[in-house]
Amino acid sequence: MNKAAVLPLPAGAEQTAGPARCLGLDPGLNRTGYAVLEHTPRGPRLVEGGVLRSNVDDPLAVRVAEIGGGVRELIREFAPRLIAVEQVFAHGRNYSSSLKLAHCRGAILLAAGEEGVPVEALAPTAIKARACGNGRANKAQMQRSVSTELGLKDVLEPNDVADAAAAALCVFGRLRAVAA
Repeated sequence: MNKAAVLPLPAGAEQTAGPARCLGLDPGLNRTGYAVLEHTPRGPRLVEGGVLRSNVDDPLAVRVAEIGGGVRELIREFAPRLIAVEQVFAHGRNYSSSLKLAHCRGAILLAAGEEGVPVEALAPTAIKARACGNGRANKAQMQRSVSTELGLKDVLEPNDVADAAAAALCVFGRLRAVAA
């Protein structure tokens, strides 16, 4: 399924004034990529991108809390009007990885809900198709395509940041409507 699932803004929550920004997230328990895009008259502009990391030696609950806390800090610092996050997918027989990804995604959704920011969940194939025209694009194709669309001289590194920026670009049209 390539359709985006939207979590509505909680009752009583107000949109943040200021620049129209979107926070894209590529969830992972070890590394969660993030990219903050801002609406400008020329189109999307990358404000900041990076990776949230958890300590692999910590218990699962601590690691999930680290990711959730990092997302909460990003929301408070950049005041996005919208968050785009990749949906969980099960690949092959490795359901353990999918469950860990789901825990991470849950922390992201909790932070967004507590901070009153709506979330759009996107299938990985939909993100790749939007960024590259191919739902099966590889990491290098994604990095080149996203970097080109954002007008960057260099390719976004690591690929988690490029994936997060691609997710944000998928919902950028909706962000522009919010800004207008």
